[in-house]
Amino acid sequence: MADAKLEELSTQLESSSLRDRMVALAMLRDVSAEDAVPLIKKVLDDESLQIRSMAIFALGVKQTEECYPILVKILESDPDYGIRADAAGALGYLGDVRAFEVLSRAFYEDTDWLVRFSAAVSLGNIKDPRAHQVLIQALDNEEVVIQQAAIAALGEIKDIKSVEHILRFAQSEDWLVRQRLAEALGNLPSHKTIAALKYLEKDNHHHVSEAARISLKRLEEAGN
Repeated sequence: MADAKLEELSTQLESSSLRDRMVALAMLRDVSAEDAVPLIKKVLDDESLQIRSMAIFALGVKQTEECYPILVKILESDPDYGIRADAAGALGYLGDVRAFEVLSRAFYEDTDWLVRFSAAVSLGNIKDPRAHQVLIQALDNEEVVIQQAAIAALGEIKDIKSVEHILRFAQSEDWLVRQRLAEALGNLPSHKTIAALKYLEKDNHHHVSEAARISLKRLEEAGN
């Protein structure tokens, strides 16, 4: 992008108008990561939480060497739980396995469920098999959305050892939990997996039965 356009966006990010700053941030999607990140950094401490949230998300998408340490610092020290959750989510977008320990620590130690939820999702996104123990513990969390995130993440990391642990959710009262289970099992081939998916294929909720059907087809095409 031309230097003049970058200068214009830089100026716009310093505008007193919230709308101007939001528009400028949105326009950075068409800017290379190397050019965008210095501009994103200008609003990481913006007075608007919405702007900060957008900027953090942008760091997960516009990936340079700077992004990882910035996001780690935000996750570990920001006083706002929503911003910490955004940082955890952005670390998942980076797909950097260095984030395993940081995300695990956030799951165990952060006091807010939203941060723990984002950490669990991102542990799946970085696809690090070391996440097994963290995610198995997450299955016992009292927050149903964290159970959903853990089931999905175990599928993402293709953790065959988790099948025994997640099959208990086949009769969950929450259909979204059953759907996440059906989706995850599509990445976890085993004899018990096939039986569970055939059971879920008869689920009375359309989304669950459809997810089970798709997973069965995926496993069949993979030769399982």
